[in-house]
Formats: sequence, C-alpha cells, structure tokens
Amino acid sequence: MSGAWRLPAGGLIDRARPIRFTFDGQSYTGFEGDTLASALLASGVTLMGRSFKYHRPRGVLSAGVEEPNALVGVGAGGRFEPNTRATDVLIYDGLTAVSQNRWPSLGFDLGAANQLIARFIPAGFYYKTFFGGPRLWRLYEHLIRRAAGLGKPPRLADPDAFEHRAAFCDVLVVGSGPAGLAAAKAAAGAGARVILVEQDDRLGGSLLRDAAIIDGQDAIAWIASVRAAVEAAGGRVLTRTTAAGYWDHGLVTLAQRLCESGQSPQGDAPVQRLWRVRARRVVLATGTIERPMLFGGNDRPGVMLSSAVRTYVRRFAVLPGQRCVILACNDDAYLTALAIAEAGGVVVAVLDTRPAAEGEIVGQVQQSIPVHFAASPVRAVGGSGGVTALEAVIAGKALRLSCDLVAVSGGFTPVVHLHMQAGGGLDWDEASGGFVPSTVRQNQLSAGAAAGKDGLAEHLTDGWAVGIRSASLAGLDQAVGAAPISESVNPDASGAGTAWDPAPGVNLKTAFVDYQNDVTAADLDLAWREGYRSVEHLKRYTTLGMATDQGKTSNLLGLARLAKAEGRPMPQVGLTTFRPPYTPVTLGLLAGAAVGEHVAPQRRLPLHAAHASRDTLWQPSGYWSRPRAFPSGAESLQRAALREARAVRTTLGLTDVSSLAKFEIAGPDAAALLEIVCATTVARLAVGRGRYTFMLREDGFVVDDGTVWRLGEQRFLLTSSTGGADRMIAHISYVRKILAPGLKVAVANVQEHWAAAALAGPGARAAIGALLQADPPRHMSAARGQVAGVSVWVLSASYSGERAFEVYAPSGEIGPVWTALAQAAEAGGGALYGLEALEFLRIEKGHIEVGAEIDGRRTPGDLGLAKMLNPRGGYVGAQGLVRPALRATDRQTLVGLEAEGSIPEGAMLVPMRNAPPQGHVTSAGLRLTGEGAVALGLLENGSERMGEALLAVSPTRGKSAQVRVVAPHFHDPAGERYRD
Repeated sequence: MSGAWRLPAGGLIDRARPIRFTFDGQSYTGFEGDTLASALLASGVTLMGRSFKYHRPRGVLSAGVEEPNALVGVGAGGRFEPNTRATDVLIYDGLTAVSQNRWPSLGFDLGAANQLIARFIPAGFYYKTFFGGPRLWRLYEHLIRRAAGLGKPPRLADPDAFEHRAAFCDVLVVGSGPAGLAAAKAAAGAGARVILVEQDDRLGGSLLRDAAIIDGQDAIAWIASVRAAVEAAGGRVLTRTTAAGYWDHGLVTLAQRLCESGQSPQGDAPVQRLWRVRARRVVLATGTIERPMLFGGNDRPGVMLSSAVRTYVRRFAVLPGQRCVILACNDDAYLTALAIAEAGGVVVAVLDTRPAAEGEIVGQVQQSIPVHFAASPVRAVGGSGGVTALEAVIAGKALRLSCDLVAVSGGFTPVVHLHMQAGGGLDWDEASGGFVPSTVRQNQLSAGAAAGKDGLAEHLTDGWAVGIRSASLAGLDQAVGAAPISESVNPDASGAGTAWDPAPGVNLKTAFVDYQNDVTAADLDLAWREGYRSVEHLKRYTTLGMATDQGKTSNLLGLARLAKAEGRPMPQVGLTTFRPPYTPVTLGLLAGAAVGEHVAPQRRLPLHAAHASRDTLWQPSGYWSRPRAFPSGAESLQRAALREARAVRTTLGLTDVSSLAKFEIAGPDAAALLEIVCATTVARLAVGRGRYTFMLREDGFVVDDGTVWRLGEQRFLLTSSTGGADRMIAHISYVRKILAPGLKVAVANVQEHWAAAALAGPGARAAIGALLQADPPRHMSAARGQVAGVSVWVLSASYSGERAFEVYAPSGEIGPVWTALAQAAEAGGGALYGLEALEFLRIEKGHIEVGAEIDGRRTPGDLGLAKMLNPRGGYVGAQGLVRPALRATDRQTLVGLEAEGSIPEGAMLVPMRNAPPQGHVTSAGLRLTGEGAVALGLLENGSERMGEALLAVSPTRGKSAQVRVVAPHFHDPAGERYRD
C-alpha cells in the first residue's frame, strides 16, 4: 500500500511503477495510472482546497472533469498552471502541486474568518456595498483585486509549444463509454473513417468502474478489441482529448493533451494540440454527470458523489473512507454500497429518499446492509479533517450515523453541452430529471446515456444503432454484424431518480448548490425574493454556474430551486446557455504557434535590407515593420527624429511609404464605385489629378482617409492608412458586392505590388525634376516618368506640409529608385526620416491620423472635413450623418493646443483640476521651429473656444500642462509651401 487508504490489490494502476510527487511541499507516492486526487486519497489526504468566498475546507467531490472543489496549481515557473482539477491530472515523477486560495496554509487559512461574517456577504452583496466617490473606489478596487480569482497566475512566459492540426473523417465519435465504443465499432465496420475521442487517458468510461461481460469478453478486453477494430479500419483514436466546442458547419474543436499540466515535454515536442475536425457525421456519446443533494454541510471533505467513490475503489484501488453512508434516490447508488463492502469498508446504511424500491440490486444490498427508505439527509457533521457523522430524518425520526464518508447520488444529468452548442433542441425527461437531446440542426446524433438511455444493454444497443445510422448518412452502408451483447455481472441498476428538495429543518445557508463559488440554497432563495426570476439573471446575480466547472454539478439543482420558488415545472423555467469550451482550455493552446513574433503575419518592406544597414529603429505599423528613425551615432530617438524633421522643413527628406494601403479600381463604373466608397467627390477628377479623400462607416463616422488618383479615364488608384488595408478591402468589397453589385468595375489590392518613397522639403521640386529630367507634376497631380532607368509614377502630395512627391515603382524594382532618391536628398543637405519625424511634421501641419484623431467616434464635422463632403450624397455614411446627435453643437471637435513645455499625449482637457474632462489630447510633439510644444486634441465645441486656457492632465502618469486652444494648423496654414 502506498498510503493509508490504498487497497492491497485490484484497480487499473501499475503497482510496478511507483511515482513520487509533492503536494504543498509534502512528498507522496502513487502509481502509474493514478490521478493526483486518487494518489492523495490513497495517502489519506482529504483536504485539497478552500472555497472561493468563505474559504470553507473542501475535499474531492468527483472523479472527473466536473470537479468543483479540488483545484490546485501544478508545475513551476513558466509551466505553472493554476485551477487545475486534481481529478484530471495524471501524476508523473517530479509533479509539484500546491493548494490555492488559502493563507498561510491549507490547514490553517485565515480567510476562513469570512464564515463568521457570512450573513453580511450573501449572493449579490457587492452590488449593494461598493458605493462612494473615487477615493473610496480606489480602496474597493484594491480589495476586490486581492480577493479576485482562485489561483495565482504564472509570472513567467510559457516555454512550451502548442500545435494546431486539421482533420477530416466520416464519423467523429465523442466519448468512449459503452455507447461510444459501440458506435465507433459499428461505423468502422460499415466502412467509415472514424475518429474516436476520449477526454480520459483510457477508453471505457463507466466500464472502468463497473465490471461487465460483453460479447463473451470482460470489459477491459472488449475495450481493447474495439480500439483495434477502429484502428484496423483506418480510424484514429485520441485519448486525453476533449471535444471543447461544436461550431457552425460541423466544425468540432478538440483539445488534446500530449503532456500533463506542468510536465516538461521531450525535446521541442508540443505539450498540447488543438484539432479542427470536419466530420460528415458526429456521434455524441458524452454520458452523464451525477448530481449532489442539498443538506447542511454537503460540501465537507468526505462528502463525495456515489459513482466517484465507486471509481476510486474499482479503478484506482482506493477506499476513500472506512465507514460510509450512502445517500440514494436511484438504484445505481446501491452498486457503490456493494463496491465498498467488497473492498472491506463498512457501509453504515443506505438512506434512500424514495418511499420504496423493489429492484434486484436493492434486495441484494438489503441482505447485508441496513437500507432506509423515505430518508433525507439533514447535516454532515465534521471539520477540515473531514466528515465524522451524518444527521438524517427517516420516516420523521432523527438519526445520527457515525461515518467518515458520505456517498451521494442525487440523480444523473445527461451531458448535452455539445448538442446544444450545435444548435440542437432539448426535451425534459421527468424520470431522470434532466434535459435530453431532441431536435437536431447540424450533423450530430446523441447516443447512450447522453441521449437519455438507461442501463448497459440499452447503451450498447443504442450506440450500435447510432453508429450504423451515422455511417449510412455519411454514405457508407457496408453490412455489419449484430449489436454487442452484455451479460450480467451485477444486477441492473437504473440511474433514474431525482432528489431536488432538502429535508425540513436543513440549514439552507450551509446547503451548497455551487460548491466552487459558495452559492447556497439560501442565496438562490434570496435572489428570487429580490426579483431575479429569469434563470439568466439568477445566474449572474448569484454567480451560480459561473465557476471553472461551469455548473456541471450545480445548474440543475439551482434550476430546481428556482422552479420551486416560481411554482412552475422545471422545463418552463428555462436553461442557461452551454458555451464552449466544455472544460477550461489554456490560452496557449488557442494561440498555437501565433506567439511572440509569430502572433501576426510580419511583413517586411521591399527596402527592409537597405534600412537595416543604417542601424534603423523599427516600429510596428499594422502588419509591417517601418523605420521609426535613422539615428546618427549615439543619438536618442527624440534627437534623431527632430533632426530628420527639421531637415524636411529646411532642405530635403526621404521616407519609405511602401506600406500604405493601395487599391486599383478599373472599369467603366470605376468612378461610380468610388463615389460610393469615398465621402468626397471623385468623378469630376481629370486624368492625372488626385485629391485627399476619406471614407465613412454606415453610421457616419470616419473610418479611414487617404488619396484618390485618376490614372486613366477608367482607372483609379486609392490609397489609405497602412494599418487599414484589411478594413478598406472589406469596405470596398461590401460596396462592390452588396450595395452596388451591378457596377462594371474591378478592384485589386496592390499594396504589395507597388513600393513607394516620398521626397519632401523645399528642395524636393528641383531634386525630383533633375531625376526625371522633366518638369515634375504640380501639387495633387500625377505623371509617368523614369528614375534610375525604372518606370515610375510620381504623385505630388504632401503629408508633411512641404512640397513633396511620392514615387511609385514595382516592389521588385524599387532598389535603384530609392538609391537615386537617397543620393539626391543627401546631396541637397537632407536626410532620411522615419515615422517619429513624420509625426512631428504632421502634427505641426494639422494633419489627422487613423488611431489618433480618427478613432471611430468622429464625424467629418468633428474633424473639420465637413466642407469636403460630396454635396450630392450617395456615399456610404451619408444617411448616418443626418442624425441630430451627429450635428449637435457640443460635440468634440478638432483643435490645436500650444504650451511652453511638453504636453502629455492622451491627457484629459479640463478647465481646472478635478473638473469633468471636456476633451483629450490626441497627438503631441515639440515645435520644429521655435520653442515649446504643440498638439492636436478633441474638445467640446472646440471651434468656438479659440484662445481659451485649459489644463491638460494625465493622472495615470502624474503629468499636467497649461495649454491654450488655437487653430489646428501651426505651420503654413494657407498651404503656400507645397504649391507651385
């Protein structure tokens, strides 16, 4: 024996392979095949956690993924994983586990003092408590953040790899209990490619705890034969794999664990794999989950679900207690009584809530064990060490039974999560007290216990029939044999039965419905009295079913409590939504390889190598990495950017604008399409001319801006912001396909086809003319030409406030063009410049930017663009602009701000300290000519407040500045410097 409660023989563990692990610093030994929970129980450890709110002592309740109590942190460093179910972690050498939500220790937790003030912190108390001003809220926030959550998040980055994979099959079978195995074997026999999925490390489900003879073989041998048959037919069996979600169009996502939580993989192998499976048909053989009962102290260590006790005895060879009381409302619990007695334990009594029962199993148990009908539990007595006695009422008489284990069976709930996620309907089954699948919207069929079937024989027959039908619906009709036949080892024991209501006299304040979130029957009653009568409202007010187990053991008990208060049948009360994932999934698995530099596609400019050779500082911009500055020597970012920007103001500057979004629109109706896409006029542009433009959402708010150029009678080039390329192609496609499908026009995204460089400054006209050996185009005009022997487009447009030219060349030919432009800039005393310098330039000029001034909440009027709107309308967003709220005079509008010192970007604009904010600073920078700082901002009724003094305050950074409101154009407001 590895511990106090390990049985000397039996179980499915490998006793030849002992495993050492630690829990809260104490060393323990288990065997290969043990879970952390079974190994701890084998060592006599019953206290494994503390509850969330009251810090009540908690032991293990279940033996599977539904476990709400025994949550631990597993692993160390970057592999540390909090809130891991001890029932769902297989032990391995070196496993390190710690309890959570306690201080200073699990056995002595000061947080348990919350039980003394339980009457003051019932469900929803926070909605009535945390009132007051900002100063009080800072205190509340500190306290709330300290109390929030159960485990501690890992502090280090996860060093492991996660993998994504796609798979296709004819039939996907979820669950490998008797019905799932029968379905998989039948479908494979019919010629289907089968994927069989099981969240446990072993196939079998209930067959791992309940002995059976199937087709003349014992259950373990039959399980192995089914696996071999599926694999021989070309199928795939995935263990330690959970069907996490069922999505539209028959997509099922699977989360496969290749390593246990906290375990180091071999080499660089992935620790988990996310499967995206498309199947012609899906069989959901997901089984049932046993429900607890309501009585005082039903959360104490030593109170366990009946089927879980049987699992620990039969599968793990662990007897969780020496003296057991069985609480039953069905025949299945009697199997647990037999299992305990066979293992050498004492069954003090079976307390059955039914008035009578006459099944064969009941009679067998009555021969050696006291059985009491019409019995109801009242209170489990004990402390942090576990339960010591059970108080009950039997036929109106009080009884106290000495025990250290209470095995509870309050009925079984079919697992219908995936069926409901697939859009399936549910019917109420009064006999079992659960919802069972009814209507089907996708390609799924439910089988066995999940479909409301009862008993091994029925599970096998139903699973076989569903497997054949699924294969047939997938187009496969090979002849198969008869359904598996089971022979009786134990008498039939139905799981049908319910036990919703607590006995009279039960203290409802200690009768827990949701164990993890400490939601009691009294909390549910209080919520109902306070008006929370919708099941969705009740859930959110009390947090019922909102813990990491998502209410797997508690939802129907809570629903029954609400139904009783309402005086309505349970199916009329409703049911909360089962959202994916079925069990918690690590964020690393969802991300897969998309972490670090791989979190999004990384695009490099065609001139990346040329920039990198100059020790460039880089800045992410959408998917692109763009030069932020080109420092010389030991220059700081700010000094380099100021030098570059001043070069543009005084001589010449050259920058790479290849990443701008670019779209070519061509066809007889190209102009008509752009008149819908753009909010400015386009159709009247002459060939070779361009203009500034902007685009609106349908609600009238500006979404992006750029330029539009008429390159030919039926050909246009539209540019927009670097990060807005995806958004703009979606916008244009929506107009093309939905709003104006009849237009004769083609659209091409040419963002990566064309590379471009912008030459700006007082000397730009002479420099570009010399390179073209021709007169350059005038402002907002386009012309063809050659630079360094490469055919280019030259577009005359300025974002810097200086005369500027954008030179476009095919991406593969931009190299010599850039070299020629750079040489011209340096010969003219200029410099290369990056995004930081461009920011200084555009702020001083008053140009707006997507993400700063264009933040998704601004109309053209807010940004000073109203006069540019197409007077004929017809563009996307025109109707949105007629709303009165978008024409209100108190809207925030674009203004300029001046200050003697620096202006904190993002600061709130207030007339005085502690006054409500009236706007904010969107962009700020130093003056390029002169002293002080300038900024752009959005201010309530800003155009009418010129000259007003305000305070720019940034409380989070502890910065402020006195600013003066001015027009948002600090440099060349008339635009004389960039015109011929």
